[in-house]
Amino acid sequence: MKWIKYILPLFLLIGVHKVNAQQMQMYSQYMFNDFVVNPAVCGTHEYFQARLNNRYQWIGIVDQPRTYILSIYGPHKTKDMGFGGFVYNDVTGPTSRTGVQGAYAKNIRIKNDMRLSFGLSAGLLQFKIDGSKITWHDEGDLVGEAMYVDYIPDANFGMYLYTKSYWAGFSANQLLFSKVKLYNNVSDESLTNGGINRIMHHFYLMGGYKYKINEEFTLEPSLLVKKMAPTPYEFEITVKGIYQDMVWLGASFRTHEKSMPIMIGYNYENQMYFGYCYDLIFSDLKNYTSGTHEIMVVARFNKIKQSKSRPKI
Repeated sequence: MKWIKYILPLFLLIGVHKVNAQQMQMYSQYMFNDFVVNPAVCGTHEYFQARLNNRYQWIGIVDQPRTYILSIYGPHKTKDMGFGGFVYNDVTGPTSRTGVQGAYAKNIRIKNDMRLSFGLSAGLLQFKIDGSKITWHDEGDLVGEAMYVDYIPDANFGMYLYTKSYWAGFSANQLLFSKVKLYNNVSDESLTNGGINRIMHHFYLMGGYKYKINEEFTLEPSLLVKKMAPTPYEFEITVKGIYQDMVWLGASFRTHEKSMPIMIGYNYENQMYFGYCYDLIFSDLKNYTSGTHEIMVVARFNKIKQSKSRPKI
């Protein structure tokens, strides 16, 4: 029975790392819901909005990863600040993590239409392993039928510099380096020192630029850099073309995995946005799955205030 204290953290590691060694939830259309990784974004828009992202990874593989994210955020009516929150559920096989956070951001005018936003979010994370979904070598081991659950605090910090034409942001996530304790003996010194049973710090650097080609077409390149110690840096480059601020088509390139997300979307009267993304897979995994699908729906409510925020689809 002693070996169980090593097996459970291993499932936790596999469940949240997936293929790219990142513990945090992964989705391709991050540029449409960057508030989830950078709380400073909640102070940068003129509208309150609700954004839903559903990701179904590696269709055709049993118990493939699924991610569901719902965020709601917007500005204060009279003051230069924003509020919001999000909830997400990330499931891989017998493991899952569910999180909820509330966020606050303060907006500062630098000059003309340039502004800088600082944001902080905090909340609770639930880690869970369903032992009934695990096949054990010793079928008589009742430990394998148990449900292992732990709740830990979590917090993120972000900065966001933006104008109507470009933006850049930095965020530090999972600041508290909290320990996940799914079994009484999981605090073994070797596991703790190795960090396998802790939520690790994640750092995100993002930026983008809106280039207006003519009255109808806009080109929007963007870059996302991710870092989680001790793994290497990860880069994601996206280029998106927008027609009449209504229809967009884009593609991304990732350095950390052999895939290329292709995305398309539609803006309905600046009130509803619909997006779809399909991840093309170029690794051997393509022989076992029909691909990864991601759906996005955005509802934007009445304008609350005039601001210098950048127009953003």
